[in-house]
Amino acid sequence: MENLNVTPLTQWHRDNGAKMAPFAGFDMPVQYKGIMVEHKHTRETCGIFDICHMGEFRLAGDGAKDALNKVVTHDLNTLAPGKCRYGFLLNDKGGILDDLIVYCLGEDAYMLVVNGSCRQGDYDWIQSHLPEGLDLCDVSDVTAKIDVQGPESLAVVQDALDVDCKHIKYFNFDQIEWDGDPMIVSRTGYTGELGYELYLPAEKALKLWEKLAADDRAMPVGLGARDTLRLEIGYPLYGQDLDTEHTPEEAGAGFFLKKESEYVGKSGLGTVRESLIPLTIEGRRTARHHDMVCLPSGEEVGVVTSGSFAPSLGHCVALAYVKPEAAEQTDFVIKTARAELPAKKGSLPFYAEGTARMKVE
Repeated sequence: MENLNVTPLTQWHRDNGAKMAPFAGFDMPVQYKGIMVEHKHTRETCGIFDICHMGEFRLAGDGAKDALNKVVTHDLNTLAPGKCRYGFLLNDKGGILDDLIVYCLGEDAYMLVVNGSCRQGDYDWIQSHLPEGLDLCDVSDVTAKIDVQGPESLAVVQDALDVDCKHIKYFNFDQIEWDGDPMIVSRTGYTGELGYELYLPAEKALKLWEKLAADDRAMPVGLGARDTLRLEIGYPLYGQDLDTEHTPEEAGAGFFLKKESEYVGKSGLGTVRESLIPLTIEGRRTARHHDMVCLPSGEEVGVVTSGSFAPSLGHCVALAYVKPEAAEQTDFVIKTARAELPAKKGSLPFYAEGTARMKVE
């Protein structure tokens, strides 16, 4: 068996009956009470997620903004302290090395949150593009990340932290103190619901997790439901929907590329060789990663990257890369291992009732 990393919460998951599986090099919980139950509870009430496998980098010092601005697609000139922004790290050809969120902690001070599987590669790539005198600090091992997601997540977070978080707007954050240590509380919502991300010292993670889990409104949720929740919103997953062979434009995320100044990979953008499109499938039979996408005529035009039954919708949805000339078609056929499934081009988000942007009082 491969040697898997553990999070500060891994033993808790095992002790509480979670089904575990390898993910991004970690032993992670896939489900507790079941994907459908956990998905529904997050949509309706509140789910808590162990996301400690993610990577966190810190960069600070004179010139940090200008240096980082040349490496990521985010426009840091318009990112004020207390705000965070989603974007990409690209290779020289415009392919996606990772998707990440950049937090502006202050003048020339940033935190980058990257995918766990990309952590070392991201670090090496960014560090190689920084000038002398600026050092990127990987704080992943000493940082825990717990996500609290769902319509009642604000109340759950406030009760657990005993801190007022109503002022934190969408894609904003606050730096607070909890149990004598600094904590970052941000509001992004990967599930499409009102959601808060809590960054704290790793040694305090279990104490906070147990306090959250003791709340009757909160339910521990594994990676299984996290995947169905994100897919219903149409959020891409790195390693499936995003990779080094595709640009953000091809992944349908060109609207994030608003920065006019130069950055690594910008010269490789513009050519669209494939397009990521949303597909809907009637019934419970679903498409899977690598299933072939065809036109009704039988012509092969692409491949499925993500697919699942969507519990909130009652049918299956998928994302697929197809040839640009096929991207405007409305009818497709997905060839699975056991059947050919008729599919129609949909629109994102598949599930449009999420509370992520709701006003809180």
